[in-house]
Amino acid sequence: MKVVITYGTYDLLHQGHVNLLRRAKSLGDYLIVGVTNDSFDRERGKLNVRNNVLERVEAVKATGLADKIIIEDYIGQKIDDIQKYNVDIFAIGSDWTGNFDYLNEFCQVVYLPRTEGISSTSLRKETQPVVRLGMVGLGRISDRFVSEAQYVNGLQITAVFDIDPKRSCDFFMQHNIAQISETLDALLECVDAVYVATPHLAHYANIRSALLAGKHVLCETPLVLNGKEARELYALAQRRNLVLMEANKTAHCPAFNHLMVMIKSGVIGEVVDVEASLSKVWEDRTLREFDVVQAGGSMYELASYPLLPIVKLLGCNYVNVNFYSRIENGVDIYTRGVVRYPRAVCSFKLGLGVKTEGNLVISGTKGYAYVPAPWWKTDYFELRYENQNENKKFFFKWDGAGLRYEIQEFLSCIFNRRLNTSRLRSVESIVMADIMQQFREYHNLMEI
Repeated sequence: MKVVITYGTYDLLHQGHVNLLRRAKSLGDYLIVGVTNDSFDRERGKLNVRNNVLERVEAVKATGLADKIIIEDYIGQKIDDIQKYNVDIFAIGSDWTGNFDYLNEFCQVVYLPRTEGISSTSLRKETQPVVRLGMVGLGRISDRFVSEAQYVNGLQITAVFDIDPKRSCDFFMQHNIAQISETLDALLECVDAVYVATPHLAHYANIRSALLAGKHVLCETPLVLNGKEARELYALAQRRNLVLMEANKTAHCPAFNHLMVMIKSGVIGEVVDVEASLSKVWEDRTLREFDVVQAGGSMYELASYPLLPIVKLLGCNYVNVNFYSRIENGVDIYTRGVVRYPRAVCSFKLGLGVKTEGNLVISGTKGYAYVPAPWWKTDYFELRYENQNENKKFFFKWDGAGLRYEIQEFLSCIFNRRLNTSRLRSVESIVMADIMQQFREYHNLMEI
């Protein structure tokens, strides 16, 4: 039996894909089709894939041409697959001519003619709706947002609004935005979605106004500092069939998602402890982050990041949370939190003006995962075991400021009519807001 293997993204499956699969099938008796997974696509810079991997696998299966479908997860897998499945022929489109000649050492390489005049790229351009986005609040992160948005198709930054007219004008001139809006209502009239980057205490009102106006919302983390408000906002978005997403860049980082999936699959056994730290030393105490009136402090500024792996891995049903904080001028410059679950205990350390090691350690009954500082910008992690020969290291690519990943997911949810993202589900976002509220109300908080 002659075995043939081919690979592709197969996004927006079209006649060109079908023709290529048919040609590959004709080369032998058994066709294996490798479909690239979502994180691998992102690592290769493919942020504009419209269909997720499950949808793409189903589309390939529906052609009836594949005898076996596998998932391509990593660079170098093609050689492993060729040897694993005793492949005779590796087939790929002619636009890759020469790129896979190195595989001739393992099997015959055949470059198949492409169907002229059709491609996923051209289909995306022809069918890609454009989301007109308005930016609300033009703080320090806004410049990075504009730069990162350029890497994601289907987004047009149409208007900006800030309570400081000069800041709006400067931003408008610097980034060549189409329109300055004098009020939030004026901005909402000319956009399809909004990105909220205002100070924390303004988030609730900004999000609610946008949702009531029928606009999708991507809001900087933390979404809100109150669990009741979070529940209300997500319920409002659900009723109006709108996407509301918390812009936690770590939640959408390819490496972090890969780590979460691996740990949930049991590679380190049952998780019994998560330790996460994040700190910054800022000398300028006039910043908003040190202003008690604007909800300054390490808890509100940083906690959503270390809370993320805790909630992702151990869920929303914790027993209690205890806080230990050093407070100066009404804001916590350091907080340690302990989150207790029925069968696990987790801790996080935060600092603004107190420096600590910013790593992530996830302990299990078979081993542990270690992510070095800065763990929230995950591009490398290790799985470590009692037998050190079993240790594994994983390397990933982190592009730019990392905001492009959350922007792409936001647009994907809008285009595919998904009101929730599995990377940071609404229930997880609500739990983090609940914990923020407990801190804000001094529940189980001890000053040190």
